[in-house]
Formats: sequence, structure tokens, C-alpha cells
Amino acid sequence: MQTNERQPFVYANMRLAFILLITCFAAWGVAANMTDPLVKVFSKIFTMSNLQSALVQFAYYGAYFCLALPAAFINVRFSYKTGVLTGLGLACLGALAFYPASISMTYGFFLAALFIMAAGLSILETSANPFVMAMGPQENATRRLNLAQAFNPVGTNIGVFLAAALILPNLNTATAEERAAMTQDALNAVRAAELQAVMTPYVGMAMVLLVIWLLIAFVKVPRAENAGISTEQENHDGFPATLKRLMKLPQYRWGVVAQFFNVAAQTCVWTFTIQYVQETIGGTEASASDYLQYSLILFLISRFVMTWLIGIFRPTILLALLGAIGALLCVYAAMASGVSGIWAIVAISACLSLMFPTIYGIALNGLGKDTKFGSAGLVMAILGGAIMPMVQGAVIDTYGATVSYLVPAICFVIVAGYGVFAIRHIQD
Repeated sequence: MQTNERQPFVYANMRLAFILLITCFAAWGVAANMTDPLVKVFSKIFTMSNLQSALVQFAYYGAYFCLALPAAFINVRFSYKTGVLTGLGLACLGALAFYPASISMTYGFFLAALFIMAAGLSILETSANPFVMAMGPQENATRRLNLAQAFNPVGTNIGVFLAAALILPNLNTATAEERAAMTQDALNAVRAAELQAVMTPYVGMAMVLLVIWLLIAFVKVPRAENAGISTEQENHDGFPATLKRLMKLPQYRWGVVAQFFNVAAQTCVWTFTIQYVQETIGGTEASASDYLQYSLILFLISRFVMTWLIGIFRPTILLALLGAIGALLCVYAAMASGVSGIWAIVAISACLSLMFPTIYGIALNGLGKDTKFGSAGLVMAILGGAIMPMVQGAVIDTYGATVSYLVPAICFVIVAGYGVFAIRHIQD
């Protein structure tokens, strides 16, 4: 009788926890897409090549790779909730570090602040994704994750808007040649004003993350619900044995590969949209960023559409189809000239909308007690977002932004291949 009386309380807490987790999905969307324009911003402020400025993405996504496995140990030892709180706290500290970085006016300090913030977001994402999957029946876990992930582009749109409204318009119009001709004092004054604009939205985001941390900290989630698996399943037999089991599963092994190239494609497409627009039709960084905003609005709408379509079609079929379409759009953008190529890049976001949560759900399906470490491997695959933008940046420096979109085209082909593999070998 006492158990039955507690059920409404338990379910109410789980619903509240789910709603608060949705704010986390939005939060790391804000951080990721407010960071994308920084590649262009820092290349201008510090007069660097596209390859050098792409270290922004290397620091950001490299942190995801480094912290995902420690996050899994936190989740196994404690709970998903502990992992979420740890990630939010560390991300808050990293965002606050933008303040001393703006005072130092040192590129390396900004990279360190980005690394700390992204390290926290890595722990947060490693914990929140499987947490959502554990909040209900396994048979609709992928669709539930797609629903939660649908709120991520709400954050991405806010992130791009903040960059477009608070950072890009405050960049000085002086060219690299004009900056080189300035006195050191004049150049420092210009940089100080620009870096102040960079710092402001990140410190504001730190305050928001702190509020989310406090709200989640006071929500009580029962241990069994929090884990998403039974007490017997919680008894792990060590990381080496878990890794060995995971590597024997083709759906997981190739899922990690597919996630690497999915995140690589997404980061490449969005990071260099501004450069592509400026090379194609000209304009300022602020005006070119409008097309990045259009991309993310389409991404937001498509996330909800794809969540509905997954209820009708197999996720694996949609993944293969959209991977192929994404590759074709990238090739067209690389070969076309003018506005049509820009709109092809915008359209790619509709393909991207399905991929991350679908690959995640397919790869983790049926892993049971190995889900926590399995989740870490898929978040570590976000390393693709650190490596491939540097490759594309090098291509831009040599051949231009237009041709560089062949890089994400190759990534999409590999994602489509995983979709085909999943159609043939996995029942979803």
C-alpha cells in the first residue's frame, strides 16, 4: 500500500527531472553554437589562419573526448544525477573563466576556458543522454531521446543569436593589414573591446548553468529509476570486461565510428558557413551569420519532424537516406557558385537533425548494464568535431571555402553506410 501511495510522487519527480534535463540539452546547444563563430572571430582578432583558429573546435571537442570516460565512472560509481551535476558545475566554471581570459587577451587562455567548459558539458552529455533513455520502456528509448534532443536546437539557435547580436557586430572593421599597421597600444585597445564582447555572453551563460544546477540538485530521483536498470545489473565486473563485450557488438563498434563522422560533418558544416557565405557573395561576418541562423532554425523544426517520422518509419532507414542526401548537398555546395550553394548548406541541417540521437539510440540498444560505459564511448566519438574542422580549415587555406565542403561530404557517406548496415543487421 505504501509503495502504491508513493507512485504518484515518484512519477511526478521523474517528469520534473525530465523537464530539467531538457534544459540541459538546450544549454549545451547554446554553448556549442555560440562557439562555432569564434573560429572566424579569433582568426580576425588575433590575425590567424583558418587552421590556427580551428583550434577552438579542437579544444572544445577534444575536451569531450578526454572527459567522457571519467564521466562514465562517475555514473557507475554514483548515479546519472551526480554526473549531470558534476558536468553542470564544471561547465559553469569554464564559462566564468572567459572573464580572466578577456583581461589577459591571450588566445591560449580562451582555449583553456573553452576546454574546461566543454569538459563539463562532456560529463553532462555523457550522463543526460542515457538518463533520458532510462526514463521509460526500452522499446521507445530512441524516440524518447530524439524528443529530448529536439530541444537541443532551441539552444543552438539561441547560441547563434547571442553570437550574432553580442559578438559579431562588435568586431572592429579593421583588416589584417590595418591591424598590422597599428601601434601596439592601439591594437590592444581594439582587441580589448572585441574580447569584452566575446566574454559577456559566456559569463551570462554561467549564471544560467548555476540556476539549472540548483534546480536539479533539489529534485529527488529514486536510485532504481535513476539507474534505469535493476540492482543485479548494477554489479559491474570491471571496465576491461565491459570494453571487451562492447567491442564484440558490431552495432556499437560501428556506431562509435558513425558518431565520429556525424559530429565531424555537423561541426564542419556549421563552423565554416560564415566563410562560405563571405567567399560566395561577400558581406560582413554579421550578415553572413544570418545563413547560419537559418540553418539552425531548420535544424530545430526538423528535429520535431524527425521525431514524428521515427514513429512511422524505421530510424535506420531514415538515417541511411538522410546521410546520402547530406553527402549530395555537400558535393553540390562544393561544385556550385552563388546563392544556390549557400541554400544547399542551409538544407544540410535538415539531414543533421536526425543523426546524433538516432545513432546514439541504435548503438546503445540492448546494452543493459554496459550502457553507462557505452554512452561514454559515443560521447568520446565527438572527437570528430575536434579533428575534421582542422582538416577543413587547412583545405580552406589552400583551396577556398567552397571546395572544402567535400570534407563533410565524405563524413556523410560514412554515416549513410552505418544506416545501411543497421537496416540489414539491427531490429529497431
